[in-house]
Amino acid sequence: MTANWKIHLREAITDPAELLQILELPHDALASMQEALKHFPLRVPRHFVARMQKGNPQDPLLLQVLPSGAENLEVADFVIDPLGEQAANLLPGLLHKYQGRALLITHGQCAVQCRYCFRRNFSYEAQQPGVQTWQKALDYIAGDPSIHEIILSGGDPLTLTDHSLHVLLECIQALPQLQTLRIHTRIPIVLPERIDAGFLNLFQDLPLHKVMVIHANHAQELDQSVHKALQDLKALGFHLLNQAVLLKGINDTLPAQLDLQKKLFAYGVLPYYLHLLDRAKGTAHFEVEHAYAHNLVQQMRQNLPGYLVPRLARETAGEGAKTILI
Repeated sequence: MTANWKIHLREAITDPAELLQILELPHDALASMQEALKHFPLRVPRHFVARMQKGNPQDPLLLQVLPSGAENLEVADFVIDPLGEQAANLLPGLLHKYQGRALLITHGQCAVQCRYCFRRNFSYEAQQPGVQTWQKALDYIAGDPSIHEIILSGGDPLTLTDHSLHVLLECIQALPQLQTLRIHTRIPIVLPERIDAGFLNLFQDLPLHKVMVIHANHAQELDQSVHKALQDLKALGFHLLNQAVLLKGINDTLPAQLDLQKKLFAYGVLPYYLHLLDRAKGTAHFEVEHAYAHNLVQQMRQNLPGYLVPRLARETAGEGAKTILI
C-alpha cells in the first residue's frame, strides 16, 4: 500500500482473463467479454480487486467492472450521448448546462472503467485537456459573472499529476467570482493511494469552498484505506458527498442501500444523489425500473434518518437541472 499511486494506476488490470484468474472464476464467457472491450476498455486497480470475493461471479464490485456480452446488444433508447452533452460542450473541455456552475473536462482517463459509465462513448480526444484548453474555458467562465462554482470532472480529475493540478488550481484562483470548487471523483474509493501528502498540500491554502463528490455504489467498496483517505480530505476542509448509481443485481436491495449509507456516514460522507441509470449505449442490463427505485427509496426513508437518504434523481438531456423523483 506504500507504492506511488502512479504505479498502482499503471499496474491496474486491463485483461479480463487475468481478472477471472485472480478471482478463481471460469473463463466461459471470455469471447463475448473481448467483443465488449472493442467498445469500452477494462481497467481496475488491484487493491479494488482485492475487495472482491473469490469464486463469486455475482460479486457486486466485480459486476461493476467486468465486461459482459450484454454490452454488445442494441437496445432502443440507449444512445451514444444520453445526457445531450454535445450540445452543452461550448468549448473544448467545457460543459455549461446549469445556471451558476460550469464543468471542466480535465482528463480523459479514469482509475477504473465502470461498465455503466454514461460517458463511455464520450469523445475525450476532442476535448484536448491541457493548460491551453483550460485557459480558453476559464476565459469563458471569467466572462460570465453568474458562474460561481466550477466542477472538475472527466474522466477523473484526480488522475492529473500534482503539477497539472497545481497549474489548474492557480488558474481557477485567479477568477474573482468563483466561490466553490467541486470535484467529482471515484479515486478515493478505487485508488485511495492518490490522496497522499503531495495531493493534500495542493489544497492547503485554497481560498474557496471545497466540495468533493465521491462515487461509491456498495458498502463492500469501503475499506480502511478508503477511510483514511476520506478522513484526510475532511481534515483539509472538504465537504464530502456521495453519489451512486442504482444498478440491477448490484445495489438494488434495501439491505445493500442501508449498509452503504450507514458505512458512508461512519466514514464522514453524506449522501447526495442516487441516480437512475443514464441510458448510455451498452448499459441496458444495469437498468432498474423507476417504480421499483421509487419504492426502494421509500423503504430507505422508513429505516434511516432523513439526512442519510439520498435523493433519487434522473438527468434528462436539455433540462436545466436534474429531476428529483423522490
